[in-house]
Amino acid sequence: MRDHGGPPPLAIDAALTEEWLTGFLRDELTRRSFGKAVIGISGGVDSAVTAFLAVRALGRENVIGIRLPYRTSSAESLDHAQLVIDALGIESRTVDISPAVDGYLTAEPDADASRRGNIMSRMRMIALFDLSARYRALPLGTGNKTERLFGYFTWHADDSPPINPIGDLYKTQVWALARHLGVPDIIITKPATADLIAGQTDEGDLGISYGRADDILNGMLHGFSHEALRARGFQLDELTLVSRRLNGTHWKRRPPATALVSQSGIGESYLRPVDY
Repeated sequence: MRDHGGPPPLAIDAALTEEWLTGFLRDELTRRSFGKAVIGISGGVDSAVTAFLAVRALGRENVIGIRLPYRTSSAESLDHAQLVIDALGIESRTVDISPAVDGYLTAEPDADASRRGNIMSRMRMIALFDLSARYRALPLGTGNKTERLFGYFTWHADDSPPINPIGDLYKTQVWALARHLGVPDIIITKPATADLIAGQTDEGDLGISYGRADDILNGMLHGFSHEALRARGFQLDELTLVSRRLNGTHWKRRPPATALVSQSGIGESYLRPVDY
């Protein structure tokens, strides 16, 4: 039952969401004169949902799945990525990014885990965009709304693809859509992880469960104050954590800041119909 005193519910109509997102993919690829899509498939639920949507929108013959492991990547992640590829029957490639990443790190041996993870993420995008050119296939983004609002992604890496069908779905909504689409259950139920560091999990990094985070973010984005959310059962430390991440990472969700010296600034005065 809907709570008329609170923010809109997070429950989705999965069939309608699928219809909308597959139409979005077809329209956006047509607008850019592409007939194919290429997706980095990590073994996680976000890339799996994106791949399932792409196949339903474009046909399996027009979707290429790319596995991009580093030498420390979990074998389970590779196996789960292959599960998606096999379930969809799509063309696939596996490109080991270890030599490229390690080649750079030879000059930066003291790089900490965070830097190393960012290098891996950016190297994956280099490979994905290069293979995009090879296959004449547009790269699809796989970042969900929770990650984007938390800034839990590598700038100019995970957020680089020009089209993202799941970027307005909270993580809990991605899980719901995954069940509707028939994503293998083992991928849906396992702990979410960026798989950049051994033993890493998203919720461990974030310090809060996705279920709690999504409810709080949904409330905040619809104008509910901390006091109103506390009255709804959320703790001050949870609200502080979410607010700090939301407010402290806004720069990652914006295009590069450009100093305007004319009256025809790109994205300001010079706009095309697709911009608004």
